[in-house]
Amino acid sequence: QVQLVESGGGLVQSGGSLRLSCAASGSIFRINAMGWYRQAPGKQRELVAASAGSTNYADFVKGRFTISRDNAKNTVYLQMNSLKPEDTAVYYCNANIYRDSNPWSRGEYWGQGTQVTVSS
Repeated sequence: QVQLVESGGGLVQSGGSLRLSCAASGSIFRINAMGWYRQAPGKQRELVAASAGSTNYADFVKGRFTISRDNAKNTVYLQMNSLKPEDTAVYYCNANIYRDSNPWSRGEYWGQGTQVTVSS
């Protein structure tokens, strides 16, 4: 089994910063990609940033958020600066992981989510 455990959410004032972490553990052969999504109340889950060799960002976070990975620790981070009230959401970690060398052992996994609240 594979688990993703997130940490680092919380309450911050507008303009502030937070750093989210997500550690993958369990039966891991190779991690293909890791990323962050978010879901605000009444809205669909949306991609925030992803890392798979190269990095990709949603337009609404470019220049403010930075995704990084520590491959030795199977961990992905999201540094969030210049936070805005509209960034308030539950942030989910996502990973594409091979459990062994078998090509069809690849699976997509989600963390439990961490709440980020930005007050105005």
